[in-house]
Amino acid sequence: MAADAPAAADTKTVALVTGANKGLGRETVRRLSEQGWRVFLTARDHERGTRAADALGVEFVQLDVTSDDSVAAAAETVAMRAGRLDVLVNNAGIGGPLMDPADMGADLLRVLYEANVFGPVRVTRAFLRLLRESEHPRIVMVSSALASLTYACDPARPESGFLSLDYASSKAALNMIVSQYARALPGFKVNAADPGNPATDMNHHTGMDTVADAAEAVIRLATLDREGPTGGFFDRNGPVPW
Repeated sequence: MAADAPAAADTKTVALVTGANKGLGRETVRRLSEQGWRVFLTARDHERGTRAADALGVEFVQLDVTSDDSVAAAAETVAMRAGRLDVLVNNAGIGGPLMDPADMGADLLRVLYEANVFGPVRVTRAFLRLLRESEHPRIVMVSSALASLTYACDPARPESGFLSLDYASSKAALNMIVSQYARALPGFKVNAADPGNPATDMNHHTGMDTVADAAEAVIRLATLDREGPTGGFFDRNGPVPW
């Protein structure tokens, strides 16, 4: 959907969602667009992203969270089209192989950290200048219950029995990044969302939750009012322990 409207003419809430051509990201875009927001759907693959954006009636911007040049170009595109950004949803991420932690080398960790940790930092830093143009900026990082050290140490919790050195540790790192940003960015609402276990390509559609249910936590944090929390970790039922 082409839209190069001048920034001054755009009074809608402006949001951008990474990794949004399918699954949780696409559902998040759909829900935010239904609220009358101006939403930028981003994806690494131009064809798939364009097709998803056209189907939802939103704008597509190509963005690969692992590429400095791609992220910078996407930020420039949003700057030209909208002039600001009110909500950034860092959804893009990847899963890793099911492997005994003792057998996993640093090379596999780097792959996941590039997308799940460095990617959100790269995107957030590039879009900060546009978020600072907003009167009510919000950043949502899509995390996971597997990042909770409290859950991991509780034998009664399913997270305790699921070993995932790369994915779980990457999301735990992302949670600390949320905490750091929240304290460093006064006036922002920066939070981590646990979407549960949605059935998506990442888990070969074995998850127990629908993407509609999974999107609840993301949508609530994306639509926080000025009195809402910052620096927290939440699922659709409320706070999640660190």
